[in-house]
Amino acid sequence: MKIDTRQIPDAGLILTEEFSPSALDLETEIIKFSGPLKAKAVVTKSYNAIGVALDLNAPMLIVCGRCLEEASASFNRQTQLHYAVDKLEPIIELDPDIREEIILSYPINPLCSDNCKGLCPRCGHNLNEGGCNCGTT
Repeated sequence: MKIDTRQIPDAGLILTEEFSPSALDLETEIIKFSGPLKAKAVVTKSYNAIGVALDLNAPMLIVCGRCLEEASASFNRQTQLHYAVDKLEPIIELDPDIREEIILSYPINPLCSDNCKGLCPRCGHNLNEGGCNCGTT
């Protein structure tokens, strides 16, 4: 997503774009995106600064940190970005900052649900599916 600072009207500018998660290199072993990333940017300009209010949304699949099952989730992030007006470089490229905001928002230990019981420490059975026969649970 690019912004030409010379083309921003006084009232501001609204930009929308869809990104392929693979184009931004967003997927990890535990986080995969199951659809496009939708970005909406509300751009405002003052005398020497550009403000960008970003709204990012995408469907994703996570691997639960307790039971190791894949689960659906949604990525939603709102953030503010600020840039200085540079007459020598009038084009602002938002893609690197969008990628950074997304990666910094990844959950450290994603869960399929708050009450996930995890795996049996002895036999590895998924305790969400019921107790196991090893005698531990």
